[in-house]
Amino acid sequence: MSSAAIRTAALTRRFGDLVAVDAVSIAVRPGEIFGLVGPNGAGKSTMIKMLTTLLPPTSGRAWVAGHEISAQPARVRRSIGYVPQALSADGALTGYENLLLSARLYDVPRGERARRAQEALALMGLRDAADTQARHYSGGMIRSLEIAQSTLHQPAVLFMDEPTVGLDPVARRAVWEHIRELRHRFRTTIFVTTHYMEEAETLCDRIAVMHRGSVVAVGSPAELRAQAGPDASLDDAFIHLTGTSIEPGGGYREVLRTRRTARRLS
Repeated sequence: MSSAAIRTAALTRRFGDLVAVDAVSIAVRPGEIFGLVGPNGAGKSTMIKMLTTLLPPTSGRAWVAGHEISAQPARVRRSIGYVPQALSADGALTGYENLLLSARLYDVPRGERARRAQEALALMGLRDAADTQARHYSGGMIRSLEIAQSTLHQPAVLFMDEPTVGLDPVARRAVWEHIRELRHRFRTTIFVTTHYMEEAETLCDRIAVMHRGSVVAVGSPAELRAQAGPDASLDDAFIHLTGTSIEPGGGYREVLRTRRTARRLS
């Protein structure tokens, strides 16, 4: 499928005896919002790290924006934006200064940096906070700034790893709106990992359900629900497909990670 924005062929990652991602083959269409859904430990973050060239695969292949991740990592990195779970904004800098710094790192031409930074601030609803240090931003504003940072070079594909973990419902909805606007304005392909079923249903055109390192189903939210019955929810579909549910609180590590993220976004 040469026209795919992202394509994987038996992509696999092992850590010793642990198979974190097990022969995953998917294709993401240009311009769609594609969700990778599963609980903590399902392999979502490992998958996204391979696709962004941060982690080499053990076996298999993948192409992002037409470039092979192992053979052409520099071309992949020039074609993508990445919003990780870890904090990527500098709290000591203003929103505008953060964007200027990111523009330099993304090699945006000098003459375009100020204009793109101002446009990104407006698009993300941060124009009034442009001259405020990021340490004084709310969690939703920080996430919006990080999205703005990752899109200054107008990437073909934007990867977002659990973009709303730790945010309150109002901030989460604001981030969803910004993601939709990015897709609408730039036709950016967006690949997002999440364990929030509501987020996947609201945001994604198609969803891949990941369980114990494998993708067990791919389809639109409606198509996945239909597999579990006429009145099924997306949670019901996940249980039907995997035989288990995504626990809202997760285990100890999930709680610790979520609280750390919430703390740094506060």
